[in-house]
Amino acid sequence: MSVISLIGPIGPLEIGIILLIVLVIFGPKRLPELGKSLGGGMRNFKDSVTGKDDDEDESPQIEATSTTAVPTEQREATPVERSGDQS
Repeated sequence: MSVISLIGPIGPLEIGIILLIVLVIFGPKRLPELGKSLGGGMRNFKDSVTGKDDDEDESPQIEATSTTAVPTEQREATPVERSGDQS
């Protein structure tokens, strides 16, 4: 037997009790902040799942700079001096 079948459906009375408990715990001043942050998180999650990005203008710039990079075989290694090593 599952837990949901023991509890039953959640009705308006249960939702009201949960909202009252949240109001008592967080207070009326922090509820709008919590709502905004929860909504923003849900919006970011939805955008990431659907593949919708606000950074569409920046993606061609990233691709252009990555294609002009010098391969590691052609770069010269520069020695790194360490101030702590005195041998």
